[in-house]
Amino acid sequence: MKTARAAGLGAALLCCTVSAHADDLQKQVDGWRAAHETQILTQFDTLLRFHSVAAEPQGTAAAGAWLQTELKARGFQTELLTVPNAPPVVFGALNTPGATRTVVFYAHYDGQPVTPSQWATPPFDPVMRSGPLGSGEHVVDWKKEKPPYGAEWRLYGRSTGDDKISELTFLAAFDALKAIGKKPSVNIKIVWEGEEEAGSPHLQDILRKNADKLSSDLWLIGDGPVHQSRRPLIYFGARGTIGLDATIYGPIKALHDGHYGNWVPNPAAMAAELISEMRAPDGRVLIPGFMDDVRPETKAERDAIAALPPVEDELKKEFQIAQAETKDSLMDAIMRPALNIRGIRAGKVAGEAANAIPVDAEVSIDFRLVPNQTPQRVRAQMEAFLRAKGWTIVDKTPDEATRLAHPKIIKIDWEDGYAALRSDMASPSARAVIAAAQSASDQPVAVVPTLGGSVPLYVFDEIFHTPLVGLPVANHDDNQHAANENIRLQNVWDGIDVYAAMIGELNW
Repeated sequence: MKTARAAGLGAALLCCTVSAHADDLQKQVDGWRAAHETQILTQFDTLLRFHSVAAEPQGTAAAGAWLQTELKARGFQTELLTVPNAPPVVFGALNTPGATRTVVFYAHYDGQPVTPSQWATPPFDPVMRSGPLGSGEHVVDWKKEKPPYGAEWRLYGRSTGDDKISELTFLAAFDALKAIGKKPSVNIKIVWEGEEEAGSPHLQDILRKNADKLSSDLWLIGDGPVHQSRRPLIYFGARGTIGLDATIYGPIKALHDGHYGNWVPNPAAMAAELISEMRAPDGRVLIPGFMDDVRPETKAERDAIAALPPVEDELKKEFQIAQAETKDSLMDAIMRPALNIRGIRAGKVAGEAANAIPVDAEVSIDFRLVPNQTPQRVRAQMEAFLRAKGWTIVDKTPDEATRLAHPKIIKIDWEDGYAALRSDMASPSARAVIAAAQSASDQPVAVVPTLGGSVPLYVFDEIFHTPLVGLPVANHDDNQHAANENIRLQNVWDGIDVYAAMIGELNW
């Protein structure tokens, strides 16, 4: 049996007993995988070719139907859960005789929209490369190669890492266990949705409508990347979010900056000043009251952070930055709420630049929230801060009377947001998940209180009040949400091991 080689809470939480044959199970799963690598990648290739972007209903529906067929072929009772104008949620259920626990495996099969011109190859035509782009890699015709395939090879295509890898590794793990005669240790339910990348606008309605059939003891959330150290990762929450787009108004027309500079207010300068008033150079949010609601970190969370391997120096090299905004670790920074500047636009630059005062400036912002903060409260704090700074907030382009009456005018378009969530890291189900994950890996599992990104975990919590644990398998550098998204093959193989452990060894 493998044991955790971690300190602090990592060691404490991994004390849960794993069956003595866990090592043997992993070896058997790896043996099956090695003999079926071509079959696994062929399935993945098929799934990746569906244009399953939430804004493309036809492609999304086709991907959902394919996944339903795959589950049905494996003996699952299946159903497409729908509400009007929403991609289907793929539901599956499989009871295990003698099992006392029921686990829901959640993932999403939609991906971010694409701009094909930004990709090295078409985003829905998967291409294998011998390594990351720009590393001297070459295209590999894997269909003509004989396994074993290179562990560092990468398959490029939209949704490879975010998030079709989760469905693929679940299906492969299930096949492996069936082939070696290992039955699941739990009753299994599947929830695979098709509009997570659009903010899951219909998921809550679908879940409430089907709450009875989705009752369970645990939700496993298959989304996100593994730790930057490449260790397997288990997470217990995600930050919440709310975003806004703001327009700051200057003169009604562009003006010669030699004639009117230093006299007519410049909206670009006003935007820069506002940002500096909201956000300190080290990333701290300066809006009064913003930190008041933040839930203090628990000892368990602090101990888990202390047990993580340092990754900051390697990340600086990877991102080619001399220093971080803060002297704190990456995980410490993620545990705090954040105000991120997504984009700024004002006037023109470079060859298009004009010696003129622009008429307006646009700023796009998102807040990342932690437990006890709410989008509604953050919105109120932001707007109170603006008014205290002399800003007049409008919801449409100001007219002449408004412009003449108010020196600082800002139009704000708020997005919908949602709250953060963190599950109890020391619960029996949490300890069981960590132990099962450790049984599938030769490396110590990285246990983190929260993801840096945002996942609408609050939806599951509000409806089911059931423990939630994150189970990511993608590589940290998978370019999710960007061009040339990819998955490293070793992450595929590791993901199969992890899912096999969750299906076959999980119990508490």
